[in-house]
Amino acid sequence: MESSSLQALLDEHAELEDQLADPSVHADQSRARKLGRRYAELSPVVKTIGELESARSDLVAARELAGEDSSFAAEAEELARKIPELESKLTELLLPRDPYDSADVVMEVKSGEGGEESALFAGDLLRMYLRYAERLGWKAEVLDAVESDLGGYKDATVSIKSRTADADGVWARLKYEGGVHRVQRVPATESQGRIHTSAAGILIYPEPEEVEVEVDPNDLRVDVFRSSGPGGQSVNTTDSAVRITHLPTGIVVSCQNEKSQIQNRARALQVLQARLQAIAEEEAAAKAADTRRSQIRTVDRSERVRTYNFPENRISDHRVNYKAYNLDQVLNGELDGVLDALRDADRQERLDEQTVG
Repeated sequence: MESSSLQALLDEHAELEDQLADPSVHADQSRARKLGRRYAELSPVVKTIGELESARSDLVAARELAGEDSSFAAEAEELARKIPELESKLTELLLPRDPYDSADVVMEVKSGEGGEESALFAGDLLRMYLRYAERLGWKAEVLDAVESDLGGYKDATVSIKSRTADADGVWARLKYEGGVHRVQRVPATESQGRIHTSAAGILIYPEPEEVEVEVDPNDLRVDVFRSSGPGGQSVNTTDSAVRITHLPTGIVVSCQNEKSQIQNRARALQVLQARLQAIAEEEAAAKAADTRRSQIRTVDRSERVRTYNFPENRISDHRVNYKAYNLDQVLNGELDGVLDALRDADRQERLDEQTVG
């Protein structure tokens, strides 16, 4: 990157620092959070630029002094090795970022082929993500859920939010989870001890603070119903739960977690807007022939991104040839291994694209 472009980033970082030091900015929490995330995004870039400039300056000085004192020769060699590493790090930091990396997410877990076993597996996946969120200090909230007869989930919608304004938020970690997740195990419903294969689907989309998609109220059908808990028991004596159907697309969003109908309606509409925005962006990506990050929208066992093999305690992600034998730990929320592999593969692909370009 040209020095003028780097200077522009340094100037932006300094300006953000001044703005965040102004108490009046924090009166608008949404704006302060947005500024804080951008500041957090630029901080490692600014730090690396400073380290690189310092190393280059020190190298010049060390080479000059090496003629008079041989002890500086070793320092010059060390600096000469360090500079390419810093240059590579800066190049990586300056790669085009996913604009939603700092965003919170809405995740849908859906059972698929396999009947009750698929619903039980969907429940396992939901608990896995909830435990991972807990480990990272995120706030996870189940917005709506439809349980199966054996305690699994036919469908569940969960909101996962970061508690801090970080450059890499929930979306940056979980955005690769969309697709079909396949399980191989002996189902609780199997009397002969045979291993079955079933599947559950994950849909995930960013929940930006400022949703750009406008929804025409005439395109909505809003139904209200009584909130229910496990086993269908009523947990509310009023019709506070809300189901919104977007007629042009057929998308249905329900929310029964909030205490009032007004709150549930507002939350369901927010989720609907986020889903519509995700669809609009997928369509734009398809038109640009960039579908490599698209999510699988059907729950077919033959189309899978990951397999969970219980007999071998193995987890395999088929997109990056990742394999590990710690399935029990992964299901307990220790997802960092597979998520790191997906992130690293994506980063390398973007580096390769930039090199070719």
